[in-house]
Amino acid sequence: MTLLGLDFDNTLVQYDKLFHKLAVKKGLIEKSLIADKTKIRDYLRQQGKEDEFTLLQGEVYGQHILDSEPAIGMLEALKKLKRQGIPMVLISHKTRTPYKGPEYDLQEAARRWLKKHEFFSEKGLGWTENQVIFEESKENKIERIIKEGCTHYIDDLPEIIKQLPATIRGIHYSPKASKKINSKDIKSLSSWEELDAKMYQ
Repeated sequence: MTLLGLDFDNTLVQYDKLFHKLAVKKGLIEKSLIADKTKIRDYLRQQGKEDEFTLLQGEVYGQHILDSEPAIGMLEALKKLKRQGIPMVLISHKTRTPYKGPEYDLQEAARRWLKKHEFFSEKGLGWTENQVIFEESKENKIERIIKEGCTHYIDDLPEIIKQLPATIRGIHYSPKASKKINSKDIKSLSSWEELDAKMYQ
C-alpha cells in the first residue's frame, strides 16, 4: 500500500518572502536583495552575521510562521491525492525551540500553520494529529520515515533523499532549477502539479 511521507519546512511551506520582509524591517539587508532564504542566509554569513540569521530563522519559524505561504499548488495536489485515497504522513525535522533567541514552540507553531490551511479540516485534507510527526534530529527523522512504512517521501533536502533506503521512492522537491539533483535514481519535483506523475513513474 502507498504511504506518502512529507517534509514541512521549504516543502509544504515557503518562507522566502517572509525572510526578506523581516530582514529588511530589521535593517539586516537592503530591499533590493532577492527574496530568497538561501541568498539572505549566505549574504548575512558573508557579513559575519550568522547569529542574526539564526535569530531571524527562529522568528520566522515561530512567532511569524502564520504569515508564511503554502508552496504553490501544494494544497491542490494533496487534496487530489486525498480524493484518490492516498494516505499521507508529515515527518519533519523540527526542534521544539530555536537554537538561539526566545524559546518559541516551533512544533506548535507549525501545527497552527497546518490548522490555518485546513490540514485538519474535513473540507481541507481531513488529517488527524497522528499524521503530523516532528523529530528533534535528522537521524531520527530518517528512522521514523522507515518505521512508519513510507513508500514515497518528498523533501527539499538532497541529503535526506540520498539517505533513504532503496525501498522508499525519494522525491526531491526543487522548484528552483539550481537546486536539482542530477541523478537518474532520484526524482525531482519542480512543481506540485507534477506530483502524480512523479509518484507512479
